[in-house]
Amino acid sequence: MPSVAVLVADGFETIECLTVVDILRRGGVRATLVSVMATRDVVSAQQVSLTCDYTFDEIDFDDFEYVVLPGGLPGTTNLRHDERVCDVVRAFAAKRHVAAICAAPSILGELGLLEGRRATCFPGFEEAFPKGSYAGEKTVVVDGNIITASAMGQALPFALAILNDIAGEVAVAKVREGIQL
Repeated sequence: MPSVAVLVADGFETIECLTVVDILRRGGVRATLVSVMATRDVVSAQQVSLTCDYTFDEIDFDDFEYVVLPGGLPGTTNLRHDERVCDVVRAFAAKRHVAAICAAPSILGELGLLEGRRATCFPGFEEAFPKGSYAGEKTVVVDGNIITASAMGQALPFALAILNDIAGEVAVAKVREGIQL
């Protein structure tokens, strides 16, 4: 079964995080919530408490094909300031897959992972992107092994793009039908 690690830090955007987990699980993908905080418990930017499946130190990233970075503030800042997260993102961008939404694609830009690529993010965070890589607002961009989305309003298309990349069009069609999309 394909597997995805969704990295979660205090201040994450609730819908961006949980939409990905919901859609992937409906599509038969193992989506694991991974807290980068000291405990499994995290709190969203909207003050929604969530207990993740594991903490960062409890999992082996070799068991995953994808890492997903939800946006939100200060969630994105908390992810970016964790060197363990940066190391995992670099490794996945080099040989596996990375998906980031809202403010979180700025992490990819700051780590130098968007050179020669197209990507999107929440308006204003494209300042971290290399010149010419920003693909615009209100969209989802798939460029090789990196998927980015602009904001919470794109959470569902973002999740479906990840599912399509991992499990294919049949899985996406089944999920779309099941949620009446």
